[in-house]
Amino acid sequence: MGCLISQLAAKFAFFPPSPATYQVKKRDDGKLVAVSTTSSMPISGGADDPSLDVLFLDTKRGNKIVAFYLKNPCARLTVLYSHGNAADLGQLYDLFVQLKANLRVNLMGYDYSGYGASTGKPSEFDTYADIEAVYECLETEYGVSQEDLILYGQSVGSGPTLHLAAKLPRLRGVVLHSAILSGLRVLCHVKFTLCFDIYKNVNKIRKVKCPVLVIHGTEDDVVNWLHGSGLWRMAKDPYEPLWIKGGGHCNLELYPDYIRHLCKFIQEMENMTTEIRLKKIRQTLRLPERSNSAARNSCKKCCIVKIRPSNCLGCSKPKCTTCCWRPKWPECLTCRLKCQPKCTGPGCFSTCCWCTRCSCSCRKCWCRCPKCSCLCF
Repeated sequence: MGCLISQLAAKFAFFPPSPATYQVKKRDDGKLVAVSTTSSMPISGGADDPSLDVLFLDTKRGNKIVAFYLKNPCARLTVLYSHGNAADLGQLYDLFVQLKANLRVNLMGYDYSGYGASTGKPSEFDTYADIEAVYECLETEYGVSQEDLILYGQSVGSGPTLHLAAKLPRLRGVVLHSAILSGLRVLCHVKFTLCFDIYKNVNKIRKVKCPVLVIHGTEDDVVNWLHGSGLWRMAKDPYEPLWIKGGGHCNLELYPDYIRHLCKFIQEMENMTTEIRLKKIRQTLRLPERSNSAARNSCKKCCIVKIRPSNCLGCSKPKCTTCCWRPKWPECLTCRLKCQPKCTGPGCFSTCCWCTRCSCSCRKCWCRCPKCSCLCF
């Protein structure tokens, strides 16, 4: 029953353009090109675009999906873009070109199964397989590691985005654009999750360890602004959100604040080092910062021991471990105590201290010298 309801929910969640806005053809030299279905011209223009790679990728669910990889020679990071439910790559190509140039990133976009020239039918689990295939391609074909990757999910695309983000602990960042808490919460304003619900982002957002930027329009009549607000509040590392006043569901890119705030986020992600990330984690966990004074104080642990000096002179046992303590050499080099690994006592099993005043040997640390009453230290 749950499977049937899930399939029914998928029919309401996915609206691929029909017919598709582009086709994929192979040139004589074997290179794949995307051609507009209306003009029969390459979507990149009349001339061949060397910065665009058109790819066919196999998914683990047996589908072939189309992906566009746009290269920027100045890029330090790569964005993996998961689009909304009523668009395909032919409609998004111009947006990808603008994002690539303005953000100075490499950008990988893909069509879900059943969208554009991709085979199969769209479903929740097919989109999960789709984004995993794209990520594998970025790793193997382009050498992109998760540390240099930013996942971008728009609307329904937030589902596969958070699915992958929850599995990659070292991601650089995540962008959620008009994202949903779950499929059921879009249709019905409920505060619980059922087994047949799709895209349970409300549960997966808590597993994302990297910074999360949420962008949402306040007048979104498709996915209420409360979805974006809820995801932002539940994120472990929330970045300053962007609430576009008056923005709807499909027009946020037209607002100047959109590209301005996105550029700021990308720049901060570029400048984020491992040291900064660890500092943020410590602040999140409320751990004290380590300082030089703390390091010096921790040095005392190698010399401060549980000891009873009153019993030390009266103890005659050669291997006494209750009155006297065995200094840790050479850890005491960092302390001011003058512990030296010299011992003349017969049968002494521990490091003893050498009296520097009278050259007498002492088999018990932190004791007075019985010959001259001087301290062994």
